[in-house]
Amino acid sequence: MYILKVKGKAKIPDYIQLRDSNLVLIAYFRADRPFKNIERYGLAGKEEALKTLISSLPYGKLLLLNI
Repeated sequence: MYILKVKGKAKIPDYIQLRDSNLVLIAYFRADRPFKNIERYGLAGKEEALKTLISSLPYGKLLLLNI
């Protein structure tokens, strides 16, 4: 699974994209509210690690998600 942080503009907030191994979009959520329905993506119990990753993630860089 891959993760990408998209920068918002003006009133539009930053967003996080989760993509599978074929780079197909599987999740799209706000960076300030990443824990809504997180168990749906297989990331339940990894909230703290995901929170630190999102805060340090550079904008526009696709990274392999290893949590």
